[in-house]
Amino acid sequence: TNSQQLQQKQVLFGIMDEVNSDAFDLTSLLQSDDDEPSTTEMEQAYEMFLGQLVFSTNDPRIDIMDNYDLCVDPKWITWLEKKIGSTRDVEEKMALKDLSDMIIDVKKRVELSQAAEERAAQEAEEAEKNRIAAAEADMEQGRAMTGTDVLRKAAAVDNAGVDNMVKEQEGEQKKKTFYDSELTPEIRMSYEEMCSKVLPPYKPGDSAESVVFNFYDQFDAQFIKVLNERADNGDTGSQEVLAALAIEQQKRVNAATEALREVLSKGEPMRMEGAIVKLAKEGRIDEPFLLLLEANADQAMAAGATGPAELMKKLRARAMTEKDKQSATKEIKLLRQLLRESDSNTREQLLTDAFTPKEALIVPGTAANAERAIEGDAPEEEKPMPEVPPPDFINCCKAVLLNFGNLNIDDEQGDLSAKIKQIASEAEVVATRIYGKGMSVREQQDRAWKEQTTSIFDLETLEIEAERRGETAPWANPDAGDELFPGFGPDGKMQIGGS
Repeated sequence: TNSQQLQQKQVLFGIMDEVNSDAFDLTSLLQSDDDEPSTTEMEQAYEMFLGQLVFSTNDPRIDIMDNYDLCVDPKWITWLEKKIGSTRDVEEKMALKDLSDMIIDVKKRVELSQAAEERAAQEAEEAEKNRIAAAEADMEQGRAMTGTDVLRKAAAVDNAGVDNMVKEQEGEQKKKTFYDSELTPEIRMSYEEMCSKVLPPYKPGDSAESVVFNFYDQFDAQFIKVLNERADNGDTGSQEVLAALAIEQQKRVNAATEALREVLSKGEPMRMEGAIVKLAKEGRIDEPFLLLLEANADQAMAAGATGPAELMKKLRARAMTEKDKQSATKEIKLLRQLLRESDSNTREQLLTDAFTPKEALIVPGTAANAERAIEGDAPEEEKPMPEVPPPDFINCCKAVLLNFGNLNIDDEQGDLSAKIKQIASEAEVVATRIYGKGMSVREQQDRAWKEQTTSIFDLETLEIEAERRGETAPWANPDAGDELFPGFGPDGKMQIGGS
């Protein structure tokens, strides 16, 4: 008995030794899977993310910003570059190369924005230090002054001097205009890529004139300031480009002048507007044409010719409306209209009209509706849809800010970035009033789960409505054995066995 107990204790002790040993430690098997995904898993994840970027209906730059950390991840960028190099499809290679360039461009813009914020913070900190130092110096000077010195200084400050000091302070505090503001290092860096495209050396067959013609729409006021600075520093390439730009601008002004003559030659205002519609369809309404109309209206108003001035304003408004119709999307068209409108109430009405769902006047003839018509059924009706969905418009505002956020042109209404942000805020208010407050992801999931189920009160309502029509709901008919779900009896209980 003692020997059996001894053997039993030794066996149990041996099992515990094995359990306490590394024999059952599976950490080494799971370490690689948990800590570092396999190459196949990463390939699949990158392919899915690439498809999300390529097939998204948003502006690619918006999706890049929404997934910024992943897009700028060095591993993802390396994988994308390898995919671009390995693909043999020319169109796919070009599309992926464009996506890669957009990612690099957005990354550069974000880094420049962060650098600008850091520089502004440093300048503000330095200005605060100088202010404190000046205040302390004034305090020390005040302590050293005698009573006579204080009276003399007070007498020297007369009313005229006070007025001059106030004017000087107002002049210093007044915000500098776009043309008076200095170029920051971040602005110069943001146009480095554009400079590499338009400045020499050129490819065979290209010249300053051809480059200016091809990139004319990208010569914004900020970029021209950069080129002027380079030209003032002796850069001959910038001087050649600016000279070619002046010639191209003169050509376009001459073309706009000829187009305006064609419009005014019609004689009657209605025919003039018809001529503008024709010009818009031909793609001849550009910025010089609109500027000519505005200049003529201002000159007529200054000369006291109210009638011609009002006509020019009316023709310009019609030209801008027709140009908006040529916009690629309805979101861009709406944004252009809102940017021109200075009255907040009018902007609110434009947003309300665009965001409000409207019934479709004509139901598209789909194949499904055609089959229903043949069978004598009514076609499927479409849900009321807004002319411009609010999420699409907000994404449009984001895209414009990303693409043109470096423009800081000051006028009576403020710079472009501030105006777009104000419009986006107004759009959010209008959308909330029409559709209600947006739901979070958790609220959307709860609503989806709720809508997939039906309460007993809803079933009771359907049953009462069926009785009013002289019908019987399937679940309330004890004789509808064939209509019951398979495997369930008339009492609603599941049947087990062959009975």
